[in-house]
Amino acid sequence: MLELLVSGFAAIFTDPLAISMVFLGVMVGIIFGALPGLTTVAGLSMFLPVTYVMVSHVGLSMLTAIYIGGTSGGLISAILLNMPGTPASIATTFDGAPMAKKGEAGKALGIAVFASLVGTLVGVGVMIFASPVLARLTLKFGPWEYFTVTFFALTLIASLTGKSVIKGLLSALFGMMFATIGLSPVDGTPRYTFGSLQLTSGFHLLVVLVGLYAIREVLLTASSKQEPIKVLKYKMKGLGFGLHDMAGNWINLIRSSLVGLGIGILPGIGGSTSNIIAYSVAKNSSKHPEKYGTGIPDGIIASEASNNGSIGGAMIPLLTLGIPGDGATAILLGGFMLHGMQPGPLLFQQNGDVVYSIFAAMVLGIIFMAVLMWSGMRMFVQVLKVPNHILIPLIVVLCSIGAYALGNRVFDMWGLLLFGFVGLMMAKFKIPAPPFILGFILEYQLELNLRRGLEYSNGNFWDVFTRPISGTFLALTILSMVVTIINNHKASVRELKEKKEGTA
Repeated sequence: MLELLVSGFAAIFTDPLAISMVFLGVMVGIIFGALPGLTTVAGLSMFLPVTYVMVSHVGLSMLTAIYIGGTSGGLISAILLNMPGTPASIATTFDGAPMAKKGEAGKALGIAVFASLVGTLVGVGVMIFASPVLARLTLKFGPWEYFTVTFFALTLIASLTGKSVIKGLLSALFGMMFATIGLSPVDGTPRYTFGSLQLTSGFHLLVVLVGLYAIREVLLTASSKQEPIKVLKYKMKGLGFGLHDMAGNWINLIRSSLVGLGIGILPGIGGSTSNIIAYSVAKNSSKHPEKYGTGIPDGIIASEASNNGSIGGAMIPLLTLGIPGDGATAILLGGFMLHGMQPGPLLFQQNGDVVYSIFAAMVLGIIFMAVLMWSGMRMFVQVLKVPNHILIPLIVVLCSIGAYALGNRVFDMWGLLLFGFVGLMMAKFKIPAPPFILGFILEYQLELNLRRGLEYSNGNFWDVFTRPISGTFLALTILSMVVTIINNHKASVRELKEKKEGTA
């Protein structure tokens, strides 16, 4: 492991192209994270086609750099606009915006960047040393184990994304339905092609990702009224804060990073939930909880350390099991597949050099993120003022070029519009998109391992219940569904009660 880690760092730190792409990726990520409406996932899906012509470790390093930069970039708009640039920065607005209004925007930005730096280091550090160990454990998995793990991930993601369990499950099922179009993964039988040669190869993952996220965001932005953005002025000297500003917050910083790491490991939750949970934990553990929400560093530290800590956490199930932890890692899964690699326990054996190069690139990305955020803050703040009528056409052109470059087919460009429209309808009816994407990605593994398991057991499906690991994951699947249904029922009863009290 140590030899691979050293060779991975050497491969990245001695390659000018890799260093340049990591730098560019972090910068792109920060811009997409800072611009409200253009999420990290949209940035990843837009630049995924660009990596198609790159060497594997360079292209994937760029994508992970965008992931790191995008998660951190959301703090800029959260503090200066009171608008979270990404869902992972929602809790940052609770204390960041009040600090900015009190004239402490520079201090708020400096503290937020420092918390992001520490949170990312903790998450990525645990990921580097824990992923190989977990990968060795998962080598004991067979077809039934992979089937139940994938099934568990699908139900967990569908039930935890959005308020409605039914909508989440339907979204995952729709994604799986679209994934069945084309040739069967086992016997090559055409399915739902309706005699069309273009549909024989199905819909490319990249087309689905870019359409459902980037094109959907374009359509939503174009259909909504945009008010002129007013950016608060700020002064930032040095790092923006001193050690006295961190007094009493070191435990909060480490605890929030670990909360983000732990929640990031759970599929389907990610930074959008971890920042709120960490904020609540910090508030409940504080000696002065009444000050939260009035503009104190404690809340900013909790939010930014946790959402960046979730980066390393979300990467662990992706690398060891091939299961994305959130929407961003779903794009990264597509990036691995685009370069001919299948994340999972065999990834470390078959492509260990690439994996450790990515680890090194993430460490380099963390350094670039901190340097760019502290030194280039003024430039990124100016990006917030770019009007949408300039951004939208540029995004559409880049997406279309990327889709066409996949196979030189105009059909893929029409596919972008199709899934952009599907994403728009899902947004209008408040159907979550991540389960759709993950259903589309995981359907192949679900079907393949189910059919392999049935072949090994001579058609006896009950064999899945007799194996300890697969039986455990099935029990966890049922438990997660029951708990989610109960929690959602309690939430709906509480909302109904509040409405009745409000009308009274």
